[in-house]
Amino acid sequence: MGTSGCRLIAIDENKQIVAHARQSMATPETEGNRVYQDPQIWWQCLEQALTQLAQQLSLARIRAISIDGTSGTIVGLDPQDHVLAPGLMYNDSSCTTQAQLIAQYAPVERTLGVTSGLAKALYLIEAYPECKTVLNQADWLAGHFLGVYCHSDENNALKLAYDPVERCWPDWLKQLPISFDQLPQVHVPGESYGLIDTDVADAWGFAPNCKVIAGTTDSIAAFIASGARNLGDAVSSLGSTLVLKLISDKPVFNAEYGVYSHRLGDNWLVGGASNSGGAVLAEYFDSQQLEELSRQIDLSAPCGLDYYPLNTAGERFPINNPQHPPKLTPRPDSDVEFLYALLNGIANIELLAYQRLHQLGCPYPTRVLSCGGGAKNSVWQQLREQKLGIPVLVAEQEEAAFGSALLAYNHF
Repeated sequence: MGTSGCRLIAIDENKQIVAHARQSMATPETEGNRVYQDPQIWWQCLEQALTQLAQQLSLARIRAISIDGTSGTIVGLDPQDHVLAPGLMYNDSSCTTQAQLIAQYAPVERTLGVTSGLAKALYLIEAYPECKTVLNQADWLAGHFLGVYCHSDENNALKLAYDPVERCWPDWLKQLPISFDQLPQVHVPGESYGLIDTDVADAWGFAPNCKVIAGTTDSIAAFIASGARNLGDAVSSLGSTLVLKLISDKPVFNAEYGVYSHRLGDNWLVGGASNSGGAVLAEYFDSQQLEELSRQIDLSAPCGLDYYPLNTAGERFPINNPQHPPKLTPRPDSDVEFLYALLNGIANIELLAYQRLHQLGCPYPTRVLSCGGGAKNSVWQQLREQKLGIPVLVAEQEEAAFGSALLAYNHF
């Protein structure tokens, strides 16, 4: 379940895609810093996609279901498991009072700011005293299949303050106006929540022994889909921003750079995000121009320009400076040289980012898998490979839904 719609992928015992469906949905509502959406829109969108899927294969064949969702999107339920209010979306930044309260008690290394799931949960509990349970988006949707609304996974629970190292809700939460009873039971991604609800199975034609499997966040599902699986494997998402994730043998939590860690099997998935990326390229070139100009770049010639491509001032990672200035000058007369300098600048940021993760205790990547629009640019791929000094490959799959299907598959 993404921000603009729902995608379903069914895979067989050979991990081959046998059916897929996609359904768009309305964008969330905004009022100032508040960003919200009726959760019923998510379920209706999922139902529409499921109807498409059922036209391609019998749902009775499905042995397991796993769901990923946007991390930090929170919904509150009453004692009858009815939704109390619109879900607060992952990018809602309206819960400032709650974030300030959290900051008084949370460990300094935990990045639980104004957009955290915990801040939204505290707001919902305060605004609706009858709130019995707070859940993430993926948790609530899984509850529809299970018939009970009390489960979550370790990855989605992170922004609700779950401690992935000790694998429990931390004691410092007791200082806040939230009880452990209002938080979900947390499972390892890929673990079974239980069997599908009989009413849902009957209504849709699922087999009664179909299992509902603990899912993950949308970004981690996409990482799983990429083919990264070994210590040192990294994924660079070359979308509008540059997002990096790396498989490490130890967790890293660093609030200064917004670096945090999720459990991934026996290892850890450590990541950070830069404000640089494809959005800067789109300011100057359309996709056709990018393709044509990239082919004319001579990588054997030095770039000669030292850019830090940003649309506006401010950077998060690998440099943490809200006033960090863009550096996009001098601009050469040649568009080819200008694009070369932009691509080179973003590649330098990617290199610095992986070096920063290494400084913080992660292994230096052994290979990088690329996804996002920029992954299709073969010249940029060669340039990045030269900079990083390791193989740079295109991800096997980019769809988060494929990663969720793999979680369901791996349960067996």
